Amino acid sequence: MLPDGWRLTNTGQECYSIVPGRNKPKEFLGSIPWITTPEISGRYLPSHLQKNYISRHTIKEAGAKIVPEGGVVMSAVGDLGLVAIATEEVTLNQQLHAFICKKDIDNEFLAYSIETQKPFMERVASKTTIPYLNKANCESIPIILPPLPEQKKIAAILSTWDRAIEGTEKLLANSQQQKKALMQQLLTGKKRLPGFSGEWKSHTLSELAVMSSGGTPLSTQKAYFGGNIPWVSIADMTRCGKYISQTEKTLTESGLDNSSAKLYPKNTVLYAMYASIGECSIASTELSCSQAILGIRTNSKLYFEYLYFYLSFLKEKIKLLGQTGTQSNLNAKMVKAFGINLPPLPEQKAIAAVLTTADEEITPLESDLSRLRQEKKALMQQLLTGKRRVTVD
Repeated sequence: MLPDGWRLTNTGQECYSIVPGRNKPKEFLGSIPWITTPEISGRYLPSHLQKNYISRHTIKEAGAKIVPEGGVVMSAVGDLGLVAIATEEVTLNQQLHAFICKKDIDNEFLAYSIETQKPFMERVASKTTIPYLNKANCESIPIILPPLPEQKKIAAILSTWDRAIEGTEKLLANSQQQKKALMQQLLTGKKRLPGFSGEWKSHTLSELAVMSSGGTPLSTQKAYFGGNIPWVSIADMTRCGKYISQTEKTLTESGLDNSSAKLYPKNTVLYAMYASIGECSIASTELSCSQAILGIRTNSKLYFEYLYFYLSFLKEKIKLLGQTGTQSNLNAKMVKAFGINLPPLPEQKAIAAVLTTADEEITPLESDLSRLRQEKKALMQQLLTGKRRVTVD
C-alpha cells in the first residue's frame, strides 16, 4: 500500500522520450558529446570517459536528436538500466534512450528510480543474444511517485551517498595506480630497494616450481561433496582475493580420491587458466581446486608471495597469450614456459613486503566502497518505495 499522496505510474506517462539516431555518425568533429554506453560511468554526462563529439549537421545526417541539459539517459541494450543525467546538450548512439521530465517529476529522482528497475527491464527485454528494450519497453518502466518536494528531498539524500561513493572510488583508483607503478618498478628491477644490489637471473617458471592442475568430482555423487576439504573455484578466487581458506564448496576424502583433484599445501599459488585468465590467489590452508586452476608450489629459489605479485603484474599481458576458442585459455605447458627475472630470495621477500603494505592501504578502501554501495542500495529500497519517509521543510 502506497503512502498518502504517492502514486504508481511509469516513465511514459511522466516523461517525453528521445530515441537514438538510426545511423552511426560519419565523422566525429564538433562540440556536442556523442554518448555511448561505456560513457555512463557516473551520475552525470558527459563523463570523464567521453571520447567523441559531433556537429549539429552530423547529428541531422545520422537521424539523431539532441538531448537537452537535464535529460535522463539510460542504456537500453546489453547492460540494461545504466543511468546518467546530461549536464549539457548531448546526443546518443543506438543503444541508449533518454527521458525529458514533465513538470511533476524531478530528473534526479527519476534517475534513482530507474536504477532500481533493472529486474523489470530484464523481464520485458527482447530475448535475443543481447537484451534489448524497445521504445514501448522503455516507456513502461514503473515509478512510484511522491509529491515533487519529497522527490527532491529523497534525491538530495541519495546524492550524499553518491558523493561519498565517488570520493572513495577516486581514492581507491589512486591507490591502485600507485601500486601498479610500484610493481612496474620493483618487479622489473628498474628501482631497487635500499641495501640490495647485484644482477638478477633469468629463469623459466618450470625451473622454480612444481605445477599441476586440479579436478572436479562427479557432481551427481553427493558423497563427494560437503566434507572438510576446501575446493577452490575461479569464483572463489575473484571473491576472496589474495588469500583463500574458505570456499563455497568442499570435498570429502571420497571426492578427492575419486577425481583428479589434489591436495595443495599452504602457500601454494593458485593461478586461473580459464575464464578469469591470470587471476591469482594464495592458499592460506591445505585445499584442493578445480581443473580450471593451476596449483604452483615454489622451490627454495622463489618466494611464493613474490610469485603472486609477479603473476598479478603480468595479468594483462598474459591474457594475450590465451588460446583462441570460445574463451581465451592457458594450459600448464604455457605457464611453465613463463620467463621470470629473479633477484635473490632476501630481495624477493623485501619487495613482497613493500607490495603487501600497498595492498593493506587498498583493502580498507575496497571495504568502505562495498559498505557505501550496500548502504545506498538499502536506502534506495526504503526511500523510493515510501517505506521510510523523509521530512520536507
